[in-house]
Amino acid sequence: MSAAVAQVAAGAAFALGAALLAWRYRLGLARPLVTAAVRAAVQLAAVGAVVALVFRVPALAVAFVVVMVATAAVTSGSRMRGLPGARRAAVAAIALPALAATGILLAVGAFDWTPRAAVPTAGILIGGAMTATTLTGRRMLEALERGEEELETRLALGDSARDALGPFTRQAIATGLVPAIDQTRSVGLVTLPGTFVGLLLGGASPAAAARIQLTVLLALLAVELVSAVIVSELIARACVRPGERIELPRPQGAGVRA
Repeated sequence: MSAAVAQVAAGAAFALGAALLAWRYRLGLARPLVTAAVRAAVQLAAVGAVVALVFRVPALAVAFVVVMVATAAVTSGSRMRGLPGARRAAVAAIALPALAATGILLAVGAFDWTPRAAVPTAGILIGGAMTATTLTGRRMLEALERGEEELETRLALGDSARDALGPFTRQAIATGLVPAIDQTRSVGLVTLPGTFVGLLLGGASPAAAARIQLTVLLALLAVELVSAVIVSELIARACVRPGERIELPRPQGAGVRA
């Protein structure tokens, strides 16, 4: 059996095993797991062909990054149900920090100004920003829904609307950053990130791979923090109404005054 066949077969077996386990425990996740696995296979095959073309035609790199941002925004925005303009908020929270960090890394010479370096770097940072945006946004919306009484109490005690929302904002940001912080703290001891492994498989020295991975991880920390701050700020602004009122987003679009 060739390595390629073995890799595909092993991946399919893991996906099928996860789906069977989800079905066995009646988690309602069997179909989403299979769907996600099939989509990943199709998307990676297509992206592999597109990336090869992008590497040959540098002008396509910008368009490819735009597609990544748009896809990330749609994915993240769909997770923040009830928030007006959720996808626009996701675009701002993802694109601004991820693309700014990519530009800084390229400008200072950390990575080459080539599609082969710029596109993967942007992709990693966009993916991290998407994760932070989704986790922070969902956490804040859920906390606000559960915390209506606390909000009413804070407002009744004289807090401004922004002060009343403050604890929810801070907790959501902290929650959104947990994966990034844990990944950075445990790198090398618990996990070997994809960038590091990919560079080793590509022939880079362990020292060079570690240096590049560290640069990416630290950039991710900053990017994800800024993404979390942006999305929480946009949610807070969407809740505040004139007269120091708070109107919470609802999945059906109906707000309730706190």
